[in-house]
Amino acid sequence: MRITRVTTGDGDGGDTGLGGGQVVPKDSLRIEALGGVDELNALIGLALAGELAEDVAEELGLVQNDLFDLGADLAVLETDKPAEGACRIERVQLDRLGNKIETLQRELGPLEEFILPGGVVGAATLHLARTVCRRAERAAVALCREEAIGAQVIPYLNRLSDLLFMLARRQNHAAGKPETYWRKDAASDSSSPQEDQ
Repeated sequence: MRITRVTTGDGDGGDTGLGGGQVVPKDSLRIEALGGVDELNALIGLALAGELAEDVAEELGLVQNDLFDLGADLAVLETDKPAEGACRIERVQLDRLGNKIETLQRELGPLEEFILPGGVVGAATLHLARTVCRRAERAAVALCREEAIGAQVIPYLNRLSDLLFMLARRQNHAAGKPETYWRKDAASDSSSPQEDQ
């Protein structure tokens, strides 16, 4: 596919076109879901622009390509997709995420407490990407209540948020940055501010 023009002016009235030629409002549920996936991909690109462990960067590169497939999946109505050859997210991509999560869980070990998002910049960015992924998933769930969508769209986003959490942990581990654990009693441990005399 070759993009010959970036600006077309077709969306100036608040509408945009789907892959099958339908014109829909830019605030429709389908465009909301597409926008969430696009935002997530851009945030992963930001993470990749920084210092990341080689295996983390490699997996994120695969995820970025997956998200283009997922976007194409959402951009075409199910009724417009050919029986074969449609660009869609596939079960094999979902399985790859699951296998990577299992590998990271074995490497990093189980968590006994909740951890706070943060650490090195790359890990903190991936924690943020996880929350954006959850938002994209919620948008896809809202869409699927109104219209049919690809069978693997929601499972992929659900699994991806788990993977992004594990990749954030892996990045902190690679950088030698310990996890920061949530403490229920953190507020009571800190000294209360003194009142003005």
